[in-house]
Amino acid sequence: MKKLLLATHNQAKLDELKIGLKPLEKAGVKIVSLNDLGIKVEPEEAGKTFEENALLKAKFYANLAALPTLTDDGGICIDALNGEPGVKSHTWLGYKADDEELIRHTLERLKNVPKRQRTAYLTTTICFYDFITKTQLFEEGRLNGYISYQTSSKRIKGYPYRSLFILPYLNNKYYDELTQKEHAKINHRLKAVKRLLQKIKPYLLQ
Repeated sequence: MKKLLLATHNQAKLDELKIGLKPLEKAGVKIVSLNDLGIKVEPEEAGKTFEENALLKAKFYANLAALPTLTDDGGICIDALNGEPGVKSHTWLGYKADDEELIRHTLERLKNVPKRQRTAYLTTTICFYDFITKTQLFEEGRLNGYISYQTSSKRIKGYPYRSLFILPYLNNKYYDELTQKEHAKINHRLKAVKRLLQKIKPYLLQ
């Protein structure tokens, strides 16, 4: 049986990726996670772009597990902060900072910024790497919105910026307050992985 490793320790991200890859499972490909394989190590994300980091992680885990691997790198880019935190979205305050610290820091940095200048976008780059053929395949996703002045009442662990991110074209809802149907419709990661799915089928369904 063919296997595909989804290389992330973020459970929320893993769940999203699995939704987009359901056609592979139906076709007989077994989707495995890092937890399934007991892999706890993480590479240093030293890339200067989302694509570089996604490929770095994909290569690292593919060679470690000897499996074709899919991973991603993403974050939030805030226009008023010249694109920060960008590729450092998860390490803006260092590797030990938790979601709440990142939320508070974002609000503090933007406390005097007017609404019209609080535009931002969520972005992701998804990478598939075949450790045998050395094939590298990519897809990107992007979602525009703006940063609120206060957080929503919800939290999705591992996605701190979603409790600050408002979607003006969905009645100014916070990202993490979307219904399951709304989320499936606009989710940038899900759209990207569905596009990538068409590219990777030849490598997994032969």
